[in-house]
Amino acid sequence: MSDTPSAAGAPLPSRTHLVLIPSYNPGPKVRETVLGARAQWNPVWVVVDGSTDGSAALLQRMADEDSGLKVLVLPQNSGKGSAVLHGLRRAAQEGFTHALTMDSDGQHPAHLIPAFMQQSQQQPEAMVLGKPVFDAGAPRLRVNGRKVSNFWANLETLWNGIGDSLYGFRVYPIAPLARIMQRQRWMRRFDFDPEAVVRLSWSGVPALNIDAPVRYFQASEGGVSHFKYLRDNTLLTWMHTRLFLGFVLRLPLLIWRKLAR
Repeated sequence: MSDTPSAAGAPLPSRTHLVLIPSYNPGPKVRETVLGARAQWNPVWVVVDGSTDGSAALLQRMADEDSGLKVLVLPQNSGKGSAVLHGLRRAAQEGFTHALTMDSDGQHPAHLIPAFMQQSQQQPEAMVLGKPVFDAGAPRLRVNGRKVSNFWANLETLWNGIGDSLYGFRVYPIAPLARIMQRQRWMRRFDFDPEAVVRLSWSGVPALNIDAPVRYFQASEGGVSHFKYLRDNTLLTWMHTRLFLGFVLRLPLLIWRKLAR
């Protein structure tokens, strides 16, 4: 595996680590996002989750001209978690062990992909989590609202090192995450990111945190948001209710692990 540039400046293909981008009606930033990821890593896979905005055709054309880019197209929208799981299954079939997930709308820092991958290569048993650094344009409601989810995620894991539960720029070890997702029917939509880190922590996967900037684009800049305040916060509330009940059942084990360190 390697993120060392070739003589021509392009990253050499890795056989273990790939970039996985779930995408649903991403807007005009998707081309820039994918090109930015490809400039930093090889391979990059995009899972088109039933998009209806023409982006699937654009991405297919890009993949036709780039052997380091693969596009997987799902027939209908099933949610971010479902798209990620589809990509994880295919990646595992092809021998990959780790996947860096990032959004398709340009919010995540593609230039940090090599640093995250290097950390994962050095500690492959861990998940490498982005810890968001917000700029002045970040919506305060979103910034402050995530503090609630982060509090619950840290409580549910007994403060086991989760810097941010919602930021989707992170590297997952594929096998434990796919195993967890296949055992239950949750984690298929907006609840994917926080539930993934909590359940991976429960299973003994350590968390490493790296600061990473996040940028929110205005509509005039090509920004697209599918976040629905009431719907998605209701989903998160139900998710944390489930996780808290799971936390109570696992509390003796979590305390034992913490004391055994």
